[in-house]
Amino acid sequence: MNRTLPVVRLRVPTDEDAVAWHRVFAHPDVMEFHGGRPAELSVYEELTARQRRHDAERGFCLWTMVDEENRVIGFTGAQPWPHAWGPAGEIEIGWRLGREHWGKGYVTAAAEMTLERVRAAGVDSVVALVDARNARSIAVTQRLGMRLAETFLTPESERKGHCYRLDL
Repeated sequence: MNRTLPVVRLRVPTDEDAVAWHRVFAHPDVMEFHGGRPAELSVYEELTARQRRHDAERGFCLWTMVDEENRVIGFTGAQPWPHAWGPAGEIEIGWRLGREHWGKGYVTAAAEMTLERVRAAGVDSVVALVDARNARSIAVTQRLGMRLAETFLTPESERKGHCYRLDL
């Protein structure tokens, strides 16, 4: 497939990125599959701090996504699956993008970079857990070559989810 993807950079999240993520993800469409409403700033403060630890310990994390104009537009990356249910012990890739940046190829470009980086860090397979109604994220998993491995109900919301897998 020939497609031109936008220029995107990934960096380890800073303290300031917590504020940027809080602002960029405040749109209800962005949070539709993540609890339905914007998270508190403290959630992003803890998340960015955890990602810095992951990067220092593992060589990968959920990186801040920055566009051509050096604006924070979201995050993408990988981290250990953080819950007792689901693919415990596996490395999950994920992404979240500010609403105004949807449909431009940023997530696909950044997710491809993520796969290269985690492969270089010695990870041999990844999973992506996606709400079964999230057609945009499902499309990204397909562009990455991931395969649907299982379906499940999330314990908290009892929503149907998909677990996609990819050997690296």
